[in-house]
Amino acid sequence: MLERIILKLSKKYKRQKQLSNVGAKVVNEPVYIEAVQKSALEIEKTPYRFDIINFLLQKINKQHSLYLEIGVRNPYENFDKIEAVQKYSVDPGLENKENPVDFKLTSDAFFAALDAGEILSTAIKFDVIFIDGLHLADQVERDIDNALRYIDDNGFIVLHDCNPPTEFHARESYYYRNSPAGGLWNGTTWKAFYKARLNTSLFSCCVDTDWGVGIISKAKNIGTHSSVHNPFFEYHVFETHRKESLNLISFEELQQRFNN
Repeated sequence: MLERIILKLSKKYKRQKQLSNVGAKVVNEPVYIEAVQKSALEIEKTPYRFDIINFLLQKINKQHSLYLEIGVRNPYENFDKIEAVQKYSVDPGLENKENPVDFKLTSDAFFAALDAGEILSTAIKFDVIFIDGLHLADQVERDIDNALRYIDDNGFIVLHDCNPPTEFHARESYYYRNSPAGGLWNGTTWKAFYKARLNTSLFSCCVDTDWGVGIISKAKNIGTHSSVHNPFFEYHVFETHRKESLNLISFEELQQRFNN
């Protein structure tokens, strides 16, 4: 019996050592190191998404500005920093049980209630709508489509997490952490933003900061539609044509486009 136990423990130890050696090899691979470095670089970038949103609100320059945020989680991270006269927040509270928002709903439920005249007004038009909810392309696409119906003609739709630095950051599952991206997650938001950029009736760009801050406009020419051919939304195609897929620009370039 004792010999069996010793043999079993010996096999277990050998297996653990093998796994440890594999892990050490993985974290020292160039692709792993590069992804970790890209995460570090992205974290250091400024300005932040709220800086860009406030810049847009200043440019709209309305006496009574209306702002809507979809996907809040912790209001102090972004919502509280927005300088609009009237602000509304939407979040189902999956990540924050206190959930101190105006509408404790999913974005789909919020827009359905808005369409039905159950909340606010069916005639309401927001100056800026910020989309930072579930980071999966099908949901983000619905949020964009709904936002387009309730954004003022001179307003802006803003999206977070449009520029994942690696395919690890662009994974579908938020809960998978055994990659160089760790808990950092942009999801597949980039696919929905890229798809919106194929719409020839919209203007759009993505500011290269804070994980990619996408902007969509009906009226202001901040950038014309994308001509990148990526019908299957392949990440390697996106990576090769990142700048053109997103119309990736600096914040200074965005400022210049408003000065022209």
